[in-house]
Amino acid sequence: MSPLIVLIIAVLATTYAGPVVRLAAAPALAIAFWRLVLVLPVTGGLALREPRTLTRGAVGLMVISGLLLAAHFWTWIASLRFTSVASSVVAVGGAILIGAGDAALSFGHLTGDLLALAGALTAAGYYTIGRRVRATVGVWTYASIVYGVAALALGAFAATVHAPLLGHSGTDWAVMASLAAGPMLIGHTGMNYALKHFRATTVNVAALGEPVGATLIAWLVPAIGETPPVTAILGGAVVLVGIGLAFSDRGQGVAPDGGRRMADGARAR
Repeated sequence: MSPLIVLIIAVLATTYAGPVVRLAAAPALAIAFWRLVLVLPVTGGLALREPRTLTRGAVGLMVISGLLLAAHFWTWIASLRFTSVASSVVAVGGAILIGAGDAALSFGHLTGDLLALAGALTAAGYYTIGRRVRATVGVWTYASIVYGVAALALGAFAATVHAPLLGHSGTDWAVMASLAAGPMLIGHTGMNYALKHFRATTVNVAALGEPVGATLIAWLVPAIGETPPVTAILGGAVVLVGIGLAFSDRGQGVAPDGGRRMADGARAR
């Protein structure tokens, strides 16, 4: 399958993560922990079929990547307790407009936006490391190690602050399972696959397409019913323009390897 198609599907798979988290009452740490743990049997089983030639440097980078992913999930999910779905999932240029609107609403909204921004920054580091490591490490091996490290980090942090990881409602478990199946297995793993074919900045920008679907879902689902403010709509428009610019040149976001040569060949045809 084309890496671009995989990336598009991956981004679409992440769109319902923000809205569905709003349906759960479990702590942010528990949601982040279980969305990782529940996907590990799948990624781990597929990783057994991949050849593994891991260097010490690659393992070290994957550990750092896992810690960044843990921080990303915790800060982003925690942000949804304070701010809207639209504000939480949009960052970079569009976040300025959205953050300005939220700051006028309450300090709590601004706190949520700052948590979401922290989630965006840690995600950027996670994608940057992934681009480097994925050049030599298979996607399932990479995903299993990074997701495993992230789960261990979140589990240890939850134990430290006495956040309950068990005893949640059926709705909470359904939310965590849906996060593992869609946004985690298809979404994040698909983006990790794309990192071997596109620059990390391109994948990170593409991931910002999530707000469009997330905002629509949060607006249309009666249980959430979040009507996006004008600032959120403007911020989302800025993000969409940025994505369009990133992909306006077919070779612009392609990694300088076989992916670029494939794009160049397509232009020649």
